This record gives sequence, structure tokens and C-alpha cells, in this order.
Amino acid sequence: MPDMWRKTLILYLTLLSTTAWAELDTDLSTVLITGSNRGIGLEFVRQYAELNWNVIATVRKPDEVEALNKLALEHGNIVIEQLDVTDFDRIDALAEQYKEQRIDVLLSNAALTPRYKSAFKRVSGMDFDTARLSFEINALAPLKLADAFMDNVAASEYKKIVVLTSKAASFEVGPKMPMMYSYRGSKAALNMFMYTLSFETAKRGVTVTLLSPGLVNTTPGMENPNASSPEQSVTAMMTVIDNLTMENNGQFVNYEDGAVIGW
Repeated sequence: MPDMWRKTLILYLTLLSTTAWAELDTDLSTVLITGSNRGIGLEFVRQYAELNWNVIATVRKPDEVEALNKLALEHGNIVIEQLDVTDFDRIDALAEQYKEQRIDVLLSNAALTPRYKSAFKRVSGMDFDTARLSFEINALAPLKLADAFMDNVAASEYKKIVVLTSKAASFEVGPKMPMMYSYRGSKAALNMFMYTLSFETAKRGVTVTLLSPGLVNTTPGMENPNASSPEQSVTAMMTVIDNLTMENNGQFVNYEDGAVIGW
């Protein structure tokens, strides 16, 4: 898409959602969630909405997310915003649109995860274009989001940035085998970005925490009997998020009990 057209589209989307932003209840806590179209992200939207939070749910294609749109019809506290996390101009535009809105929890959930067959390819079968995209979505985008919305989070009551990561990226507890090169590498980079960022957030009273959701069944027809459902994982993560304090700033924690995971 030509640059001029893309900027025009961003302006149009910003104007389109301004009315919805104006309807957010200023007395409610607010969460912004990326990757809200399905699975874990959609379940976060549902549970926060049921707790009577303002929910800013971002997706790449708002007109193609039937389940999310249905939730928004059922809950007046959900606002759907268009966002491709690789479009940094759009991130800046969204941050400008919400510059007066306090965001208690900034929740980076959007990610590029490997398909089952590609997950076990050796380095000779690695798709390096996908690897670059994985790094952009999984590592760079959450850092950009944290920067763009830092003032919103710092102005809120709870002051939390929560970024979903994976035990697969851990040198200590990750699989000891050649698999998921792109995913594991990008998530390891994400972990370092957030750990480094934590030295800045500490000065603003903001807690940034990396959170592993565990093994979750998010693809219909490919269920793992040892995995949690999105509802089970998110319910547990909600408890962990609620209990986060500045002591958890810069930590990598588990969804079940908030226990620290080794890098």
C-alpha cells in the first residue's frame, strides 16, 4: 500500500473510533489488549469485560472477528480498534487518539506462533522471512507499544504492562531440542527487551512483567490433552496479573502461581 494511502487509512480509522473512545466510562479501570480476535486474547476481552473494566480490544481486521463483535454487542464497555502491531504509524495514531485515557493494564498478547509442521523443521528448513516477521511481531511490537502507551499506564491506578511470552524461550526450562527457531528466538529477544525496559519503568512506578500462559489449546482440531483451555489459562493469568507488584518488575513469571521462571 502506498505510504499516502496508508496514512489516509490510519486517519480514517482514528476518526471512525473517536466516538467509541468518548463513551468509555472514566470511573472504570481500563485494559488495552492486542491480538483480541481469538483464543487467549478473546478470552481476556471476555473476562475483563465481565469484571466491568473498559476494554480496548485491538485486531488487524475488525470486520472479520465475529466472536469479538458479538462480545462487543453484549458488553457496552468493549471498544474494538483496528491495529496491526507491525504498523508503528498506526500505533502512534492510536496512542494519540487515547492520549487522555488512563490505561491500567497494557496487555501485549498479539504474536506469530508456528504451525505444528513448521515447528519441528531443522535450520535447513527455516523460513527466514517468517523469522524476520516473528521478530517484528513478537519482540519489536510489544516494545513499541510499551513506549507509545507508557504515559497512559503511568497515569493510571494499577500501572501494569503485561507481555505474554513463552517458556520455550527460556534457556533454563525450554525444550532441549532443535525446534521453533523463529518463535523461540523472537520470544527470547522479547524477554530481554522487557527486562531492559524494566529499569526505565521502575522510575515511573510502572510494573512490566513477562507472563507465560502455559500450553494452551487455541487451534480447533489440534487439541493437546495436556494443554489448558483459553478460559483456564486466562482465569489463572488474571489472578497473577491482579497480584503483580513492583517486586515483579522485570520478571518472567508462570501463569499458574506467579512463580519466577529462569531466563
